[in-house]
Amino acid sequence: MTYTLITANRNYSSWSLRPWLLMKALDIPFTDRVEPFTTDSNYEAFRAFSPTGTVPCLIDGDRTVWDSLGIALYLADRHEGVWPADEAARAWAQSAVSEMHSGFSALRNDCTMNVGVRVSPKPMSAALRKDVARIAELWAEGVSRFGGPWLGGSAFSIADAFFAPVAFRVRTYGLDVGTVGQAWADHVIAHPAMQQWEAEALAESWREAGHEAELAACGTITADYRTG
Repeated sequence: MTYTLITANRNYSSWSLRPWLLMKALDIPFTDRVEPFTTDSNYEAFRAFSPTGTVPCLIDGDRTVWDSLGIALYLADRHEGVWPADEAARAWAQSAVSEMHSGFSALRNDCTMNVGVRVSPKPMSAALRKDVARIAELWAEGVSRFGGPWLGGSAFSIADAFFAPVAFRVRTYGLDVGTVGQAWADHVIAHPAMQQWEAEALAESWREAGHEAELAACGTITADYRTG
């Protein structure tokens, strides 16, 4: 049976991008189902398919798997290539993915994801500067230590999928992640699946007031490429 992956708006939903990109990049077939954010809280509506009332959510027959990391781990048990093949790269990726999943709250809050715009950010807080510096350090380490061009070596893996939303943030806000980090961000954004995600984001007609207000609080919009 084919998986069904439930995600939300392409412009806003960084958590949705992770498993969507992973499955696309690894050629894992799935039915793509979009449930857009329509209000500040979509909990009750999303509870119809997700026990946490959030996206992403993977449906596999009569089994429901939720949370982007939970979905990735579920897929790793069933498909090759989710984790880097090299043992040292895999250990690094496990730590880096866990750090991304649980940390970087200042980056999430101060640089909310919106694929289709460019923003001149407000002055960075100390916490945001710390997060951006750590991202730059992680990306440089992953590429340099394991040979690149991906974070765990020559093949795309879960590490790239989990940091891909940050690559969009780097572009949106013009964040400085160093030469190596910027090269990786450009490389992942150029991936055909990321290009597809971006094209769908630009064509979206949905605008959710809460997400748009969060974006406005992050800085001044200097360009808006959304055409939907």
